Amino acid sequence: MTGTSLSPRNETFLQVIQSYYQLTKPRIIPLLLITTAAAMWLAGNGQVDPLNVFITLLGGTLAAASAQTLNCIYDKDIDYEMQRTRKRPIPSGRVQPQHALLFAIALAVLSFTLMAWFVNVLSALLALSGIFVYMLVYTHWLKRHSTQNIVIGGAAGAIPALVGWSAVTGELSWTAWFLFAIVFFWTPPHFWALAMMICDDYAEVNVPMLPVIKGLKNTAEQVFAYTLFVVPLSFGLIYPLGESGWIYGIFSAVLGAFFIAKAWDLRQAPEDKMKARSMFKYSILYMMLLCTGIVFDSLPFTRQIIALVTDTITQI
Repeated sequence: MTGTSLSPRNETFLQVIQSYYQLTKPRIIPLLLITTAAAMWLAGNGQVDPLNVFITLLGGTLAAASAQTLNCIYDKDIDYEMQRTRKRPIPSGRVQPQHALLFAIALAVLSFTLMAWFVNVLSALLALSGIFVYMLVYTHWLKRHSTQNIVIGGAAGAIPALVGWSAVTGELSWTAWFLFAIVFFWTPPHFWALAMMICDDYAEVNVPMLPVIKGLKNTAEQVFAYTLFVVPLSFGLIYPLGESGWIYGIFSAVLGAFFIAKAWDLRQAPEDKMKARSMFKYSILYMMLLCTGIVFDSLPFTRQIIALVTDTITQI
């Protein structure tokens, strides 16, 4: 079954809009935009052009929506087989694949045009590359063929940080690639925690996610190992790069301690789906608050306060 044999169920224009909206998997997009925004504030030393931010985030939203729509088209067969995803617009028959494809192309073209015209060509190309990496590398090449699918495919989710940095500076620095690395190495513990929750679904449709092939215990150990790596890595923005200060350091230390604790708890009880769920939810909170720390630390007002406090302490 390909999931296209069911009759369409849309009855009103509002339902049609809702179906196309669901194709974009909107719950995934905000986290991508947060990493984009954090990169922009860091690149601009806390001072950004509101219009530039708006267009960049809008372009990023459209690019991500295009990628997710293409993913829905490509995975329509396994979406139909899994009970959890059978009600999605394409397998349920509410949207035809060819119509979804036109929608995805339109979103991608609009994203590229807006960013190339109002921001810069580099940012537009990077946003477009995110679509290709997500579809060709992760969805087509790796997802159904390798247990390391999310490790390499995680590059797609890290590209928004590059988009944000280039939108402000017009280039890619070591700091931009370091932000990319933080998101890249954060992705496996984030996604594998989710995979541990729904591994039965993946097993049902023969998708070789790590917990399906290697088991929950091995996956939990990998989650813990990546967490132990990404938390110290996050301090690289302070040293050696010197882009962030001790306000960000506090965010990174506190959030990292809880992240490691969550990963340790999951490692101790890999069969406990509630612990996997807790790890998954916290990983989202971790990245959101870490990006908040980057933004807050970069603000001129914050840095003035830090300088004042530092001067006061040194004079005592």
